[in-house]
Amino acid sequence: MKLGQKTTVLVFPGQGSQAVGMGRDLAARYPAARAVFDEADDLLGFAFSRLMWDGPDTELNDTINTQPALFVHSLAAYRVFCDLHGDFEPVAVAGHSLGELSALAAAGAVSFEHGLRLVRKRGELMKRAGEQNPGSMAAVLNLGIPELEAVCLAASSPQETVQVANDNCPGQVVISGAKAAVARAMEGAKAAGAKRAIPLAVSIAAHSKLMAGIQDEWNEAVSSAGIGDARVAVIGNVSAAALTGADELRKDIQSQMQSRVRWTETIQILAGQGVSTFVEVGTGSVLLGLIRRVAASASGFPLGNPADFDALE
Repeated sequence: MKLGQKTTVLVFPGQGSQAVGMGRDLAARYPAARAVFDEADDLLGFAFSRLMWDGPDTELNDTINTQPALFVHSLAAYRVFCDLHGDFEPVAVAGHSLGELSALAAAGAVSFEHGLRLVRKRGELMKRAGEQNPGSMAAVLNLGIPELEAVCLAASSPQETVQVANDNCPGQVVISGAKAAVARAMEGAKAAGAKRAIPLAVSIAAHSKLMAGIQDEWNEAVSSAGIGDARVAVIGNVSAAALTGADELRKDIQSQMQSRVRWTETIQILAGQGVSTFVEVGTGSVLLGLIRRVAASASGFPLGNPADFDALE
């Protein structure tokens, strides 16, 4: 296998990576993957795998389905990886936004059942928040974090706030908040030198104060999910630090709802500790593209379909 145990981190994708057909070939080839999809169908009480494999995409792209679909595919691929390479333990795991919950499950901090139910609840709560307090998000290209933070502060008012939501990589940052504030921040960013400011096709202002209305319910859901200590370190989205204890893992997941995803710092920390290989477990390879913008010399492998497993050998 091409992976070095002391230099490899597994990373798990978040929302935006989903696609109709995700995981179908994996389940067809590997019994371990098929078992995960069957378990998800049983736990959710309907043929969820069919929605993932056959669509329609409008239903798959509904956040209440998107989030568990990404979790299920990631954990199915992870189970296959463990089945084939049971003695391999990465130096750490990390996930982007929703993917942090997949990382917790892979690290043994939460069971598949409890993780899936928590992810489904996350989707339900975020959808409700988007309906009650519609917001927007935008990608800002080629503007530094300090400059963009100043832009967001200037564009915010007590009633309409906007903030940095995802620090994805140098030159690509996502802002989130009230629609009017995001619009003002987009103009402010361009005036401050951003190459582009691109509105995203969402109505949910993820990782912003517009999620405050669901925070208490989310805190309770996380507290009730049976999260324990992690077997390997999980790099938290909010802390951008290696976490293993149950309390600190719960706190990071709870805080993530209204806080920034510090992905650039996550990769910088790992690369600084000698990590040279990243494996994206689940759907697509969006994170590998971001990682290359942070750690140009790092190797990356997607791991979501049978061909990916063949290439890893």
